[in-house]
Amino acid sequence: MKQDQQILTDLRESKFESVLRAGCANFLLEPSLGVERLDVENKSHEKWLLRIRDRVSIYADPSNEATETQKQQLLLVALAALYAFLQANVTGPPLAWNSAELCFHGIDDGEPTDIRRALIASLSIDGEAAYHLTRYVELFSLAQIVLNHPSVYALEAPFVWARLRVNFVHQQLLNEMSPIIQSLVYQDISFLDSSILSSTSSYDPTVKVLYLLERAAINTFHGLDKKARDDLDQATQMRKFQYILTGHLGKRTKFQQNDISQLVVLAKSEREDELNNSEQEDSAQKVQITQGLAPRSLNLNDDTLLESISFTKNSGAGSRTPAEDIPPTLADLDPSKQPVLDPLDSIILLSVASSITNTSPQHGLTREETLPYATRVLEGGSTNWQVYTQALLVRSRTESYRSRTVERGVLQLQALVDQVIAEVTGSKSVNDTSESSTTFLPRAKESESAPVSERLRYIHQLASPLTWTLEAELASQWVSLGGLRTALEIFERLEMWAEAALCWAATDREDKARKIVRKLLYEKSGEGSLVGNGDDDDDVAEDYNGCEISPFAPDAPRLFCILGDLEKEPKHYERAWEVSHKRYSRAQRSLGKYYLAKRDLPRADDAYSKSLAINPQNGASWFSLGCVRLETMNWKGAVYAFTRSVQIMEDDAEAWSNLAAALLRLPAKEDARANGDDEDLPIQKADPEKQRKEAFAALKRATTIKRDSYRIWQNLLNVAATLSPPPYTDIIFAQQRLIELRSKTEGEGCVDIEVLEGLLAHITSTGSAQANTNTTPNGEPPRKRYGLENMFSDLVQKHIVPLITQSRRLWQLVAKLTIHQNRPSSALEAYEKAWRTALNKPGWDDGSGVAGSSASALEDVSPDDTWKEVADSTIELVDAYESLGEKEITEGLGAGSGELVCKNWRYKAKMAIRSVVGRRTKAGFEDVETLKERMQSLVP
Repeated sequence: MKQDQQILTDLRESKFESVLRAGCANFLLEPSLGVERLDVENKSHEKWLLRIRDRVSIYADPSNEATETQKQQLLLVALAALYAFLQANVTGPPLAWNSAELCFHGIDDGEPTDIRRALIASLSIDGEAAYHLTRYVELFSLAQIVLNHPSVYALEAPFVWARLRVNFVHQQLLNEMSPIIQSLVYQDISFLDSSILSSTSSYDPTVKVLYLLERAAINTFHGLDKKARDDLDQATQMRKFQYILTGHLGKRTKFQQNDISQLVVLAKSEREDELNNSEQEDSAQKVQITQGLAPRSLNLNDDTLLESISFTKNSGAGSRTPAEDIPPTLADLDPSKQPVLDPLDSIILLSVASSITNTSPQHGLTREETLPYATRVLEGGSTNWQVYTQALLVRSRTESYRSRTVERGVLQLQALVDQVIAEVTGSKSVNDTSESSTTFLPRAKESESAPVSERLRYIHQLASPLTWTLEAELASQWVSLGGLRTALEIFERLEMWAEAALCWAATDREDKARKIVRKLLYEKSGEGSLVGNGDDDDDVAEDYNGCEISPFAPDAPRLFCILGDLEKEPKHYERAWEVSHKRYSRAQRSLGKYYLAKRDLPRADDAYSKSLAINPQNGASWFSLGCVRLETMNWKGAVYAFTRSVQIMEDDAEAWSNLAAALLRLPAKEDARANGDDEDLPIQKADPEKQRKEAFAALKRATTIKRDSYRIWQNLLNVAATLSPPPYTDIIFAQQRLIELRSKTEGEGCVDIEVLEGLLAHITSTGSAQANTNTTPNGEPPRKRYGLENMFSDLVQKHIVPLITQSRRLWQLVAKLTIHQNRPSSALEAYEKAWRTALNKPGWDDGSGVAGSSASALEDVSPDDTWKEVADSTIELVDAYESLGEKEITEGLGAGSGELVCKNWRYKAKMAIRSVVGRRTKAGFEDVETLKERMQSLVP
């Protein structure tokens, strides 16, 4: 019992060597215990793996009266191995003990380097390879074997949580996400949700918050940003942590004269009193973390921007953006001097920033919104080494996109990389014989270095990147800045030849890229072996057309796909599929893209289907498959594909729109009985509008995501008009949005006249308008009408009328609406404008016809039709004079005065007919008898 307590203490203090040299770990790793399998002949790494598995089985075998204590000891050993691995590959400092000697002693038929290389290759899954220079992989393999062993795995939260962590680290080790590991991770998350977060759970709230933050990091890694934000919101509520992104007056530049609103995050931990016992202690904490125990934050050193925003010293609402509802506890905070946050609260802010950036990394407003979260953690100070490091990383990622801050962003990332690399490969390590790396900034003294326990405390909640991932990110930043040589040096030092090839290809040096990849896959023509690693500039890609190298590297499927992208040859994708034993989903995904570009739709459908059978969580592949099935008129298959796509990518407006298009083309369901052919049961009537209603719902979702796409709004308007009854409010909103988007380019052509005429018919048939007078019978001002009629009236008067130039039908629509509203003066004016619009179309008087007389479509109109439109418009105007001229004015200053709308309406009507008849007869036409008869009828 005392020994178990000592092991637990050593684990808490990050004394991993002590844990791995005592008790249970000694049984697992000691070679001379007489429990080896003597009937197997395997390679060195397979013997080692079998030895660990067998001993775990013996130690945890229920038939051997294994106790829960023994299982817990195995759990502690696995955690010690996992954390030692993370210390060596993520946070540093380097291990002060020889892990190879500890794990591999007793194996005489293989060098540790060869065994490690084989163990790394064994981590490949679904065609995805682990980084081939992973350090101390034996520690990770030990933890993975123990935690995934059937004898150890128990339906208890500590075991499942540990297995979740080791599987997620495995996911991080791979080049791309593995569907198998992803399913294992979320299987464990499902169990932990019911165990830790249930209402009957006995876990401490802090443990629940730690789990929520870890789950949010996993969701963000897998691109499930909405779920991640939900987790962060729940953690914020549990912590009673208050923060807000708001505006505060201040100056950002050195020469700025006036204060303007600047984005700032105001945040305050619930346990502030425990964090800051005094202002002096607060300052001491900040100095300690920023000067000694964390990577150094570089200054901006810009000739225009200030090092940090200079906020106004004025307190009160006048210095903040008034639109925000700031909580009382945050209202009195000084933005330039905020209290230190609890590390968990700092992680919440950094996780929110990461989820925002992950959702829309290229949007300028998104980056502006992200930066204040990292700034709050950095300027407010942090009490944890890894949290502060993560804040510097988030800030450098954001600043790398702005011209004024890109220098600090890249150099800060370089400093982080140097610091971490120096930490994990320093001279203290006895595992590596390489020279100590140089650093951009002076190396921190050992007394200034944060302890291991401090670095690893929140490693899972932060999901900090592995060292080579961080270096590859730095190289990508150099590529974006044009620093190709620097990026290539990093990729070559890391032996990331695939990334180096892609770097050359991005600079239009595809010949160099092809040579690098081919040299990794094929032998040189006429030679029996491959010599070198792709650095010989005298060779060309065509020199490497010999036999395939055997055995292949673990990342061969990826290399074949890259070669296929470079040479546009589908045979390389097919070879990648074969090499991965039909598990590398990217190979079929690339084949599908290739066949889609070649318009070979059946083969594209087959390729995407095979890819999704391996990785069903790839939303982009479901979208592409749906597009293929739309073109092949496989409506049911398209609906299924786009449905799966929007389940994964909820914010993809194009997927929602395409789903609606597929639903509209599905054949209507027929009536059916509830239980097949049982004639005793009643027939269930199928809803003939079911597909249209679902399509309408999908389009509404698309418009909320992509409000600037006029095509989606037009489709929404068209589908809404076909429903019974139509959603009139949505029709008005859609038409108004179309006018906002297209009026400057299309004018009145963006107005759907047929839909508006139907809407007006519904309004006039379902209600009678109150006379629009200045006073009611009681002498009081009339109440303004709200609802559908008022919305339609605003749409017509404010948005449509200013656009009308050539459409007689639109003026007729305006006239009918104003008649319904008892506004005869406006109605008569609209009819006059409709008549003038028809009269202004050339060709009606001389019979030449006109092209493009329609407001909604450019089409040729015959001379007879043009004349008929003018004649009908004239008769319509005369009828309007006759019916409206003698009515009293009900609007404007003349309302209630008894004045008529048009006293001389007969004269105006006759003059209108005479002008039309005169122009027509002057051209030699005699088809004006109808107009002459109508003029005779005007005689009193």
